[in-house]
Amino acid sequence: MLFLQIPLLAVLLAAGDNEATAFQEEISFKMIHSSSFYNDSWVKIRYSAWLGDLQTHGWDINSGRIIFLRPWSKGNLSKKEIKDLEEFCRGGIIIMPQLIHRHASEWQLKYPFEIQILLGCELHPGGAIGNFYRFAYQGSELLHSQNNSLLPSPKGGIRAQDVYRVFNEYHVAKYIVQKILSDTCPRLLLSILDAGKADLQRQVKPEAWLSTGTNPGPDHQMLVCHVTGFHPKPIWVKWMRGEQVQQGNQQSDILPNADGTWYLQVFLDVEATETSGLYCRVRHSSLGGQDILLYLEHHQGSVGWIILAVMVPLVLLTALAFWLRKHWSHCKPPAILLPLE
Repeated sequence: MLFLQIPLLAVLLAAGDNEATAFQEEISFKMIHSSSFYNDSWVKIRYSAWLGDLQTHGWDINSGRIIFLRPWSKGNLSKKEIKDLEEFCRGGIIIMPQLIHRHASEWQLKYPFEIQILLGCELHPGGAIGNFYRFAYQGSELLHSQNNSLLPSPKGGIRAQDVYRVFNEYHVAKYIVQKILSDTCPRLLLSILDAGKADLQRQVKPEAWLSTGTNPGPDHQMLVCHVTGFHPKPIWVKWMRGEQVQQGNQQSDILPNADGTWYLQVFLDVEATETSGLYCRVRHSSLGGQDILLYLEHHQGSVGWIILAVMVPLVLLTALAFWLRKHWSHCKPPAILLPLE
């Protein structure tokens, strides 16, 4: 059961002590593991580690190596520790599926099925650090942590009790998981927060523009406010009129850009005759209290100027072509006299 619980713990075991970095919001370090058991011989394993919404670690299933996705993802791990942990996880990739297969019938796991494991720790604004652990089958929680102890989930029924009973038989695994949750994970969290402080706390101002989407119905318009290139992730974007937030604001997911910044869209479905005075307001920590205000009238006016700038040259060219053709038709070519032989 040891490797059943720790397929992703390679990214957790850190050495050394670091002081907590002063972050004003709660931030977590979590490991996500999922295994797809297609039958009793075919398993696909995926796992990663995340600091908040930022992925920091992965695992190369082919080479059996930890992937450090950020320059500071190692925290204070030494080369020897990294090597030892990679060997540990390579063994877990082989043994963990065998243990799941062995207990599949006892736990009434029916192929194909998914196993998910989430574990990690979180730093609260006051400096306190908590931890969490969840073991799930098909998205239904079977085990969770409480006061540094692993317990069966009340909603997991008999299956949760069976999994918990088997897990309790592996005392070494139980001890290691508890140590990781209460000691190793907090130390690594503080370590990478300190090492990545400059990157994590950087401020990048957003860029914003307006557009119209597909009309949702007769006499309606879909207004779209695009905001991109901002960091950190928390942001406030709304369609407004005056000081009133408009009913019907719909926000997309906040998606990552390739450079580590973020992008989102905010939509508003309005009647075509009710667009007067609407604007998009963007608030972000990088703006220093100076919100971005994008007025729909300005946007529509700029579109009108673009159309005018395109149409005027076309009209002039058409008029010039008509004049040249008319002028050419009234001009007779000069007579050419050929000498008589």
